[in-house]
Amino acid sequence: MDHGARQKNPKPLDGNAFSTLVKTASEFVRRHEQQLHASLHQSITVTAKSARITVSLDIVPDEDNPHALLSAHDDSGDQLAQVRVAPSFKLNRTSAVAWAENDFCKPAER
Repeated sequence: MDHGARQKNPKPLDGNAFSTLVKTASEFVRRHEQQLHASLHQSITVTAKSARITVSLDIVPDEDNPHALLSAHDDSGDQLAQVRVAPSFKLNRTSAVAWAENDFCKPAER
């Protein structure tokens, strides 16, 4: 049997190499979680009805019933309104102002 054809067992990682590998993997997971959070949570502050309002869209990626919650808070952090919308709702300056100026009535589904 030709011993050269057999794969040699890889050398075990030393402590520093193992620590580096774990750190790199942890950073990758953390970045992925941050990107996922950013894609599921959006927030914008607008001026509507002479007040500064922070409008947030939180997507709930439920397999059976995906939806999003659109909420509005005033400068002191008090919730002004919250409605359930489609997860495809597009939050931007225009949609946030329109929602606030329409007395926070549920936006029409498109």
